[in-house]
This record gives sequence, C-alpha cells and structure tokens, in this order.
Amino acid sequence: MKEVQHSESGPVVQECPDATAVPPKLPRGARALKSGLCVTVVLCLAASVVHVSLVFLHVAPANTISKRYSPLINSWVYPFFEQNWRLFAPDPESVNRQILARTAHTGSDGSFQVSPWFDLTAVDRSAVVHDPFPSHTAQNMLRRAWAGYVDSHGGDDKARTERALMMQKYLGNIAADRAAARRSDPFDFIQLRVVTLPIPVSGPAAGNRPPMPADNRLLPWWKVTRHGK
Repeated sequence: MKEVQHSESGPVVQECPDATAVPPKLPRGARALKSGLCVTVVLCLAASVVHVSLVFLHVAPANTISKRYSPLINSWVYPFFEQNWRLFAPDPESVNRQILARTAHTGSDGSFQVSPWFDLTAVDRSAVVHDPFPSHTAQNMLRRAWAGYVDSHGGDDKARTERALMMQKYLGNIAADRAAARRSDPFDFIQLRVVTLPIPVSGPAAGNRPPMPADNRLLPWWKVTRHGK
C-alpha cells in the first residue's frame, strides 16, 4: 500500500505497512523453546505457591485445614523444610554433643567385623574452624538430624511413627555417607554413640545450679545401603 504525502517540494510517495499482512512465523525450534519456557515458569510458580502454602500451614496456629492435612504437611516439611521460631526466641545450647559412629560388615565366613569409633562431630568442627564462610552441612546438618531424632524418639530408640522412622533413616544416611567418605572398608551396618557433656555455668548462677551429669547414649545397629567394595 502506498501513501501520498504533500510537501513544499511536491508530492512524496511512501510505502505503508499492510495491516492485513501476516507476521512471519517463528521457526519450529524457537516455538518449542518458547512453549517449554512457559510451561517451566508455570510449574515453578505452582510449586512455589504449594511450598509456601504448606510451610505457612506448618508454622501457623492449629486450624481445621492444618489438622485435616497434617500427614501431607508433615511429609512435605520434614526433614528439609522444618521451621521454628528460634529467630525470635533463641534457645542457646547448654550442652556439647559428640557424635561418633562405627561400621560393621558381615564377612564371607559369617563373622561380624566391626570398625573403630569415628568422630563425626570432630570432622564437622574442623570444617568450620578458621573458615569465614562455613557450609550449612558442616554447621547444622548432623546436629539438626540428631535433634529431630531425639524429638521423635524420646528417651528410647523405637520408631513408633512414620516421622520417627524417617528421622532415623535420615540420621543413619548422614552418618553412613560421612563414614564412607573417610573409610575405604565396606560396611552394611552403622552404629552411633552420642556423648553429651554439659557446658559449665559461669557467674553468680553457677553456685545455684547443680552440675548436670554427662550422658553416654549408645544407639542400636542400623542396616544401611552397602558402602564400599
């Protein structure tokens, strides 16, 4: 389509775009990439909404929805997205815990071959000391796994709920992976020993509080995925 415009020098003819013209189509690969990107964005947004909703129901006061869907909420939140309010009401540690592990392997002759104790806490501590940006795994993973295990098992080591069984497997898998990273011997079982030492109280309150006794808790042998060759 042509358009004629008049100027001082005379009429000027300009080409005008055709409103009915069809824009060129994108190549097939570009269209597929665009469609895939749109689907990915929608899925990410949907997953974010579901995650925020479940975490909100977990930390919110008990209500009809959270009570009804409690198993679903707990299965999503624990153990990786557990929330608490300690940012606003911190609960400092009053004890030092040393978590040790030893592994075992059933030999070809049926004998139960047990390794020496291995200090998992010392490995984490060495990874944090003198590191200006220590990783979350070295600082909190083992400690939080033990805290979750104690909360779900209480004073004994019997898993009576699905969450207790999950926390037991979670703690056992962490210990097995860290033991396998430091040992070349194969093993099929792992056992933990947790030594709890109270932190001495200083100041005027020291004389008003009786000293806490040390605790040595030996957990049972757990079957784990075979590590090593």
